[in-house]
Amino acid sequence: MSKNNEPSQRESGQSDNRTSGKLRIGDHWNAISIIALSQSNPLKAVAEFVENSIDAHAQNVTIIRGKEKGQPYLRIVDDGNGVPTDEQGIPDFKYVATHICDSIKREMKAHGEQGLQGEFGIGLLSFWTVGEQLSLVSTGQDGKSYEMRMSKGDPAYHVAPRRRLLADRGTQLTIKPLLPGIRHFSGEKLQWYLASELRDRIRNSGVEIRIIDRQARAEYVVEPQAFSGRPLHHLPTLTTRNGDIYVELYLGEPSGENHVGLYRSGTRVIERLAEIEGMAKPPWSSGYLQGVVDAPFLHLTPGTRLGVIQDEAYVDFLQALAPLEAVLDEIIAEQKQAEQDEVNRDTLRSIQRAFKEAMLALPEEEYDWFEVYGVASRGGKHPQRPGTPLTDSAAHKNSNEVREQKAFFEHAGPLNSVRVSPASCVVPVREQKTFRAVPRDRAGRLVEDGLRFQWEVAEGRGTLEDDDKEIVTLTTSEDPELVRLRVTAGQDRAEYTAEALITVTDSLLPEKPKSNDQRGLPDYTFKKAPGELWRSRYDTDNNLVIVNNGHRDFVYASRQKTLKLRYVCRLFAKELVFHNFPGYSPEQLLERMIELSLYTEENLR
Repeated sequence: MSKNNEPSQRESGQSDNRTSGKLRIGDHWNAISIIALSQSNPLKAVAEFVENSIDAHAQNVTIIRGKEKGQPYLRIVDDGNGVPTDEQGIPDFKYVATHICDSIKREMKAHGEQGLQGEFGIGLLSFWTVGEQLSLVSTGQDGKSYEMRMSKGDPAYHVAPRRRLLADRGTQLTIKPLLPGIRHFSGEKLQWYLASELRDRIRNSGVEIRIIDRQARAEYVVEPQAFSGRPLHHLPTLTTRNGDIYVELYLGEPSGENHVGLYRSGTRVIERLAEIEGMAKPPWSSGYLQGVVDAPFLHLTPGTRLGVIQDEAYVDFLQALAPLEAVLDEIIAEQKQAEQDEVNRDTLRSIQRAFKEAMLALPEEEYDWFEVYGVASRGGKHPQRPGTPLTDSAAHKNSNEVREQKAFFEHAGPLNSVRVSPASCVVPVREQKTFRAVPRDRAGRLVEDGLRFQWEVAEGRGTLEDDDKEIVTLTTSEDPELVRLRVTAGQDRAEYTAEALITVTDSLLPEKPKSNDQRGLPDYTFKKAPGELWRSRYDTDNNLVIVNNGHRDFVYASRQKTLKLRYVCRLFAKELVFHNFPGYSPEQLLERMIELSLYTEENLR
């Protein structure tokens, strides 16, 4: 009870207008100013002007960038329906200027009009973020042109007839002078932005957008953005209670430039889907995907139209994407595996090529475990991949095919280099050793025709037999020394030289145990064993080097492609030396390891 013994308003059931009521704008002009300046991206504002032309069913839109009386301007001309007219058939500029936040397009949508993008009635105000003054010209039903003028920071608008020749349909929007910060707008930049921002709107409407940059003296046609990569088909259909989600995705090489955009009804809302709440995760952040995710039912932030309101429609959107994300994760995992397999194949090819080159520089009799000297001459067998034996008929066919391919594709070119095989060896005193010149063309193919050779002992002592042939025999002297053997190979006017270093010794060389296990250079595979100290193992049965890709050294080497290649190559050298020289002491194995690594890494690329 109150002090005057009368019931209070709350006790009597009456509402207290001091505790409830309706929101209202205290300063309408201040609200309009806030709305007009809420667009943070001037390019987005230009895109909205173009969208107004598309909503008006324009088939041709021309954007002109130039200068008038020293003032930079931007002009957009279209052949659409123009500004809707009033009862007198005059463009209803008054409605446009006095119904901010009450777009006429909302009413048109309510009556079934399709394909309209605007709905807030504030797009025209975004000219404040582009320039100082706006001029909008449209034609009335009387065939005359009418112009509405607005100025930044001024609540007034002015409409007047304008004497000018204008097509029966369409509008002309001019903003000038442009703000100092955006006078660097170029036609090329506008083209790039509109091609991405309005990609599907351009495709679906068939509108042609031309940009005339008079300052740069260039002209551009805005083509809808084309994505690169492999298009992904048979993706799940995404349906929500608010509508369907359109998805167009492409799988490509991983890159930080690859991204998927979020669109609404053909207009891009966010350039990178991974930047919005709940989407900063694979597959959207993987860098493998390009494309479009279009959800027409999402609600945008009205001022900038660069954000999504996180309401129930947004939650439905995220939930609907879940099955698609699972499929994309699986596709990307397969792509990563395929890429890793290709890297492994490239690594294996590089390592095997390097080892084959090293074998030419090392004594054949000491490294005869490797099947790289031409096994056909040792028993009629053809080199093959482990685990895939050839029948006699298949081997004969293989031989014929090789000869045919060589005739067409492997015909050697002119002499470009020569090397000595072996390029380094140890020979006892008073012993003989044969050396071979290996002439090659620019592509590394063996040159066989029109050659001449000349061998000489460039340093040290020794005698040579057949010193003008491809293969020479060296007889060492009676004293230990270092001999430098040189060959000069010539073809026509071209001449190339190469040398071999021979260590002549009187010490007893360890005899290499004989092995009949000549199966060629092995393949390799990975086994992840983090925390274990072994780096690699050799699987004798499968002729396979097993690399521990969980070892800290492998993880360290994987930071760079070349470092990883050299690391795996050294593991190969370790395993091959260990199994090629059984019974050697640790010191002798280390010596062979250094020798093989030296000649292998020289050819590693």
